[in-house]
Amino acid sequence: MRFILIDKVVSLDSGKEISAIKSVSLAEEYLGDHFPIFPVLPGVLLLEGLIETASWLVRESENFAHSMVLLEQARNVKYKSFAAPGMQIEYRVTARTIEENVSSFSGAGFCGDEAIVQARFGLRHFNLADEDAKMASIDAEVVENMKQRWKLLYNG
Repeated sequence: MRFILIDKVVSLDSGKEISAIKSVSLAEEYLGDHFPIFPVLPGVLLLEGLIETASWLVRESENFAHSMVLLEQARNVKYKSFAAPGMQIEYRVTARTIEENVSSFSGAGFCGDEAIVQARFGLRHFNLADEDAKMASIDAEVVENMKQRWKLLYNG
């Protein structure tokens, strides 16, 4: 399964901060199982929303230099409440560092004024061709797809 966990980037300070919005809809397939009588966005997907938001900050600040931006570590993850259908989450992420192949962040997801998830985490960024030159065409395709998605997410 593949989920896109942000709907729109609402603010960007390149290389420093980013805010993105996710509107939770009952139509999202994972809510049918989590939980049928009390549907809420799974905690791991709340964390993934923070990671996805930070990934866009890395991509934009590095001019889409890497095809892969993946979670390396998550620390101090705190879940404080639920996000149910009809709620809107604002993910606010601040870069602690963005280096060539690694980055670190702190971030939180808010419903209104209430923080529902907080975390410190690190990402690793690389190209598949770094290990196998034959993968360069896949890197180029992934980067082009990410650039197109970025145009839909951010109108800055």
